[in-house]
Amino acid sequence: MPQTNLSRAEEKTNLFTAFCYSFGEVGSQLSWYMISTYLTIFYTDVVTLSAGAISAIMLIARIWDAINDPMMGVIADKTKSRWGKFRPYLMFTPPFLAIFNILTFTVFPVEGAAKVVLCLVCYIGAGMAYTALCITYGALVNMIARDSQVRMNYTSARAIGASVIKIILSAVAMPMILFFGKSDTPNAQGYFWTAVVCSVALIPCFWLCAWRCKETVVVERPVQASGEKRTVVQNLLLLCKNKNLLITVWCVFLGAIAIMARMSMLTYYVIYVVGNPVMIAPMFTTMTVTELIGCVVMPWGTAKMGKRNWLLALNVIMIAGFLIMFAFPNGGTTFLLAICAVIGFGNSSANVCTGMLSDCIEYGDLKYGIREEGITYSYMSFGVKLATAVGGAVTVLALGAIGYVPNAEQTESVKQGINVIVNLAPAICIVLSALPLLWYDINGKKKMDEIYAGLEARNAARKEQ
Repeated sequence: MPQTNLSRAEEKTNLFTAFCYSFGEVGSQLSWYMISTYLTIFYTDVVTLSAGAISAIMLIARIWDAINDPMMGVIADKTKSRWGKFRPYLMFTPPFLAIFNILTFTVFPVEGAAKVVLCLVCYIGAGMAYTALCITYGALVNMIARDSQVRMNYTSARAIGASVIKIILSAVAMPMILFFGKSDTPNAQGYFWTAVVCSVALIPCFWLCAWRCKETVVVERPVQASGEKRTVVQNLLLLCKNKNLLITVWCVFLGAIAIMARMSMLTYYVIYVVGNPVMIAPMFTTMTVTELIGCVVMPWGTAKMGKRNWLLALNVIMIAGFLIMFAFPNGGTTFLLAICAVIGFGNSSANVCTGMLSDCIEYGDLKYGIREEGITYSYMSFGVKLATAVGGAVTVLALGAIGYVPNAEQTESVKQGINVIVNLAPAICIVLSALPLLWYDINGKKKMDEIYAGLEARNAARKEQ
């Protein structure tokens, strides 16, 4: 039976629903892990694209994302079907995402400009299909739960799914590439068939999520006093008045730059600063495992401290870990793994922001009379994509600026520069992302209860008119 605002107090977390909801994130990671981890080296070493061509592809794709993400959010918000607003995209889009993922890792028998254009089209196609799924999957949690903490629990299940599949993919992706390629080095055949396996696997993951996570929550939509419908531009501008939403997106953007850019550069730190390439796998594995632990304890932490305070605590943990690793790069194996464990636990902070978006939607509904879940989640989607592009470009430029020479013994100044890029710069980013949280005023059950009470009173008064 559909739920209403009045059933929120009795709402409980359904463990099977949480389990199935997490598979949407498993499907997302099966898609994006290959692209985020291996696409650049696939372009340079297999497709043999120039650095300029790759930069152009990424730049054009990000420009398109600035248009496509909010556009997809608007389309999702306006969708009406027998399956709901967001579930249809989880049901029908996965095969298209699978096809474009495979095409993205396909070497076409063309050269010159045609090769660049084909790569661009496939990459943008994969990005558009991923956007359609990412935005609607994120917004779906607002349709399967009404209570703020129950939504956070489902978001935590999503985060656990992400951590588990990333652990698996980090262990098996490259061995699969080498196995399918029948070679000791990655080649076109290996990338292609690994992409096929991941792409086929993602389809039932999204279908399982869509099957179980039915849109049972019915919330009365805000109505303008004039009765006129707002335009898309008006909705976007009105959302920008929601300071809590902007603070959350800012945290997502800078946090993503710090974490993703750091992870992409951590190998340089281990090889040249620590001076022990054997430590790469243990350090990455330790961080991934403790991130999973952070996701498991997230429901407890957010319930006890509130989402904002738990996010601040995780940020402090991360900053401390970055600064300690910056100060003591030669602290020894056990010491470095212990600090990696601390940092990995802090890395779970990104998932708290996802839960905060649901609260921002309720706040925006009460204060500004706007409830556009799809557009709201498109803000976060674009923030993450923009962070990926900015972080990748800045770190590569920074490596060149400090005088890094590939496959050579680095000078002490270069090693110090790498240490700054990998540890000090991310710490600064996290500090800048955390400061606005001091003005984030949706924290804890009491505040959310006030918002829910305000919405119920407003809707009740409207019915009496």
